[in-house]
Amino acid sequence: MPPSARLIQPAEDLLPDPGPAGPVRYRCWHLTRYSYGDMVLSSHLVAHLAPRPHPRQDAKVLRLEIEPRPAFAVDRRDWFGNPTTVAGIQEPHRTLSVMAEMEVEVSPPPPLDPFATPAWEQVRAAAPADPALVEFTLASPRVPAPDPALAAFATPSFPPGRPVAAGAMDLMRRIRDGFTFDATATTVSTPVAEVLARRSGVCQDFAHLMIGALRSLGLPARYVSGYLRTIPPPGRPRLVGADASHAWVQAWCGDAVEWLDLDPTNGKLGDTDHLTLAWGRDYDDVCPLRGVIVGGGSHTLTVSVDVEQLQGG
Repeated sequence: MPPSARLIQPAEDLLPDPGPAGPVRYRCWHLTRYSYGDMVLSSHLVAHLAPRPHPRQDAKVLRLEIEPRPAFAVDRRDWFGNPTTVAGIQEPHRTLSVMAEMEVEVSPPPPLDPFATPAWEQVRAAAPADPALVEFTLASPRVPAPDPALAAFATPSFPPGRPVAAGAMDLMRRIRDGFTFDATATTVSTPVAEVLARRSGVCQDFAHLMIGALRSLGLPARYVSGYLRTIPPPGRPRLVGADASHAWVQAWCGDAVEWLDLDPTNGKLGDTDHLTLAWGRDYDDVCPLRGVIVGGGSHTLTVSVDVEQLQGG
């Protein structure tokens, strides 16, 4: 047996674990606060703080409060269809706070047989002809592709003819097993090549690593930003990550399955523990809050998120 073959998990180990039988309801609060060293004369903000509706998630924003009060605030959809708020503050200020409160109901994913999905080579061959997929096979600001080192890392999970979902799940669990979650190992700007070399990082790093590995084989993959319920129900293990910011991956697995949610930090498929805010090519497309200010000097940032399961959900 060649060394690379030992990395491929037995077929029975790839079958997803059964999750909750029905939907789970949450209420979430996301507070971001900036404190500036000097007066800010004006701010223009782009916020991805409204949870994205999709076939397994119903959601609504109960309130979005920005202080100081903006001169304008416009809700729209971005290029990827994510709910987005664009706001402008035109009065001088030394602090800026944004509070989002939302309710989210997440349903469990449908049953999956990863071995019934098409061979990964078929998915790779079809992606360039599909306008909805091709941009998720290309390089993006934080994810180099194709990258020979990332392709070499991904290859053991994708021997010839392997079903694409089985390969993606194997790659996901290899990242979980072979990398260490360490919040001090990286920063928001750490490149993927450094994460691969260090074998440590946080959920954002592992998502970028997996996306880059899949794209380096020509497979469509996108970045998902959201929240994670880290305090589990009785009898279920605690997940690794932070409620304030979790990230995972969606891989295209053919027309029957479409986009499959995979969490490389925890080595599991996305389920009712995962609350989706937005998706895009990488973190830069879906940053929860970003913008441009005039003035301000140095600043400090605090972010707090509470995720509470509602009764009966």
